[in-house]
Amino acid sequence: MGHLEELKSKIANHTAHAGVLGLGYVGLPLAVELAKVGFQVTGIDVSQEKVDAINRGESYVLDVPTSELKPLVESGKLRATTDFSVIGDLDTANICVPTPLRKTKDPDMSFVVACTEQIANYLTPGTLIILESTTYPGTTEELLLPALEKSGLKVGEDFFLCFSPERVDPGNEKYQTRNIPKVVGGVTAGCTEVGALFYQQALETVVPVSSTSVAEMVKLLENTFRMINIGLVNELAMMCDRMGINVWEVIDAAATKPFGFMPFYPGPGLGGHCIPIDPFYLSWKTKQAGVEARFIELAGYINGQMPRFVVDKVAEALNGQAKPVKGSHVHLLGVAYKRDIDDLRESPALDIAHLLQQRGAKVTFSDPYISNADHDGFHIESLNEDEALATADCVVIVTDHRNVDYAKVASKAKLIVDSRNAMKGHSGDHIVRL
Repeated sequence: MGHLEELKSKIANHTAHAGVLGLGYVGLPLAVELAKVGFQVTGIDVSQEKVDAINRGESYVLDVPTSELKPLVESGKLRATTDFSVIGDLDTANICVPTPLRKTKDPDMSFVVACTEQIANYLTPGTLIILESTTYPGTTEELLLPALEKSGLKVGEDFFLCFSPERVDPGNEKYQTRNIPKVVGGVTAGCTEVGALFYQQALETVVPVSSTSVAEMVKLLENTFRMINIGLVNELAMMCDRMGINVWEVIDAAATKPFGFMPFYPGPGLGGHCIPIDPFYLSWKTKQAGVEARFIELAGYINGQMPRFVVDKVAEALNGQAKPVKGSHVHLLGVAYKRDIDDLRESPALDIAHLLQQRGAKVTFSDPYISNADHDGFHIESLNEDEALATADCVVIVTDHRNVDYAKVASKAKLIVDSRNAMKGHSGDHIVRL
C-alpha cells in the first residue's frame, strides 16, 4: 500500500494522529472539532501559558467553551505541547499561525517559515501538511514546498501539501468552525483528495478546488470584497454627514431591495485579523506582477480615515456644548474591534484614543470583554461604565456590544457620539450619529 492510500485509510478510520500548530482563535477550535470526532490531536504552540491552559482543560478562546474542551483533554483525545519534535509522530499537521503585515504593508511570513522549518526537520513519509494561515497567492508552492522537499521526500508521493483558508468569524453564534464550508486545494490531485477527506471527517461541508493558488486567492477575494464595500459605505457616510442625511436610514431603505444590493455598514474604522490586513497581501503580490490594485489602495485609505472622522465628530459635538477637546473627558464605550468578542487587534478604538489624547482629551474606556486596553506601550485608563456615564463630557460608542444597556446610556450620558448606530430607536439632541 502506498503512502497516499495508507494515509487515507488512517483518516477514514480516525486512527490518524492529527497535529495543529498554533493554538489561537483558528487552531484551538479546529483541534477541538478534530478531537470530537475521535482523532488523537496534539496542539503545538510556542506559548507555555496557552499550552498549560489547554492541558488543564481551560479555554481562552471565546468560541470554545471550557465545558467543551475539558472532557476532550480528560479523555486523552487532546493535549498541547511546546515541543515541536512531536511532529515526527503526526500523520497530519495544520499550520494556523499569524501572518501579520509589516509596517511597510508587506507580509510577515516569519511565523509560517518557522513552522515549516520545524515540520521539515521532523517530517516522515505519509504526512499531510495543510497551511491555513491567510497569505498571498503562491505561498504554499513558492515558500513551503521547496523547504519541505529539502528533506528528500517528494510531494504527492511521500508527503501531501494543501492550502485551506481559515474562515473563522469570532463571536459568530451561527457560523463556526464546524459549519463554515471549508475550501481546500492541494499541490497535486492526490494532495487535494486526501486534504478534502481529512476535513470531511469533522466539518459539515468541504469545497475542493484545483490548486493551492486558487484556495489562497479565495480568502483574499472574500475579505477584499468586504473591505472595498465597507470603504464605499464609509465614504457614503462622510458624504451624507456633509449633506445632513442619515446614512443608516439610507442603507436600511436600500436593503429592502430583494436583488442587486447587499447592505454593508459604516463604522469607526476596520479592525481585527483579516479585513484591515488580508487585501494588502493581494496588493503586495500584484505589484510584483506589475498590476496596481487601485480599488484596494483607495478603500484602505478611506477606511483608514474613519478614526479621524470620528474624532472630528467628537470635537464638533463638544464644541456644540461650548467645550474644547483639550481637557474634556471622553469615554470610549467598547474597544474590541467588533461586537461581542474580546479581541483588541487592529481595533480602531486604539487610533481614536491616540488621536483624542493628542488633542489633549482625558480618555477612558469600558468594555464588558476587555479589562486592559494597553497596546504597544500605549495606555488607556479603564473606568467603570456607570461612573463614566455620570462623569464623562462625551461617550463615544466605538463597539456595539449587545450586552450593553443602551437605554441607560441614552438617559445617563451627557453627550453621545455613536459610530455604530447602537442608539437606533433613541433620540435626543445629545446623541450625535456617524
